[in-house]
Formats: sequence, C-alpha cells, structure tokens
Amino acid sequence: MALWKEPAPAAASPIGIARPPADTPARPAPERIENTAAPAAASAPAARPQPRQETRESLIAAGLSIEGKIQGTGHVRIAGAFKGDVHVEGNLSIEPGAKHQGEVRAGTVTVSGELTGNIGARHVDVTPSGVIIGDVKADTITVASGSRMRGHVEFGWGDGSGSHARGESTLARIEPKGNGLPS
Repeated sequence: MALWKEPAPAAASPIGIARPPADTPARPAPERIENTAAPAAASAPAARPQPRQETRESLIAAGLSIEGKIQGTGHVRIAGAFKGDVHVEGNLSIEPGAKHQGEVRAGTVTVSGELTGNIGARHVDVTPSGVIIGDVKADTITVASGSRMRGHVEFGWGDGSGSHARGESTLARIEPKGNGLPS
C-alpha cells in the first residue's frame, strides 16, 4: 500500500509532444516588456547589418567520380574521386579511400586518401592513410607515421617578410621539380 498518490501517465499528444501531468500547476505567462527607449534614438538612422561571413563546405561523396575544376572561397571535402584542379581559399580534405588527381592550392590541405598532383598551401597535414605523389610547397607540414609520399617538399621557408606576414591571402606558387608527373 502506497502512502502517496501515483501520478497518472501523461497522455500522448497527437503531434508527439509530451504533456505535463495534470496535477502540475500552470506557469504564468511571461510579462511583456515595453520599449522605453528615448525618442531621439528611434529617429537615428539604423546601422546597416554586416553581411555574414559563412564558409560553406562542398562534398564530393563516396561513390561519385567527377572531372572538372573547383575554384572559390569555401571548404572542399573529397570522399569519392575527383580529377582536376582545386583552388580554394578555404580548406581541402581528401578522405580515406578518396582519390584526387590534379593541382591543389588551398589554405589547409588534409590528405587521408590519395592525391596525385602538386600542392601549394599554408599548411599540409598527411594522415597515416595519406598518399601524395607530387610536389608540396607549404609554410608548415605535418606528416604522420605510415603515410607515403613521392615528390619534392619545401616548407618552413617563411622569413616573416612574406605575403602571410603582411596579411595577404596569396598561396604558395607550385613549381614542378621533375617528378615525372604531367603538369
């Protein structure tokens, strides 16, 4: 025998929203706050809203094979196969199992799949499953144990007087060093 009253199970709402038990007290409605700003502020011109700087990511999904050129300001993630140049101000990510053939210029390049072509970037990150066949020119590079690369690498030559130190967003220029790849 219970000494307290068991609450009845809440009846299901027709749209799937749980209702509070019947013995729950109702909440008071929130008070409305009136605008008491000075009239002079209301007559001042409204400041223009600044455009939002959203960086979007484009995806080439696994199972897709695309040939062409990608150029723009957003991020690109390749999980399928892409043949062509990628020149973006954002980041490029080549997922495990993905294949990319072509020149790359991007802010940060993460290679977890296979990239055949030259890279120019501020930072290159090669994961354990990453394969690069081509030349790399970057400010910084991180290479994980187990990754593979065939080509020429230049990094760390920024002396503080380059375009990045002045706040410019130009990317490293790629100059093939004769690794046997077509340009």
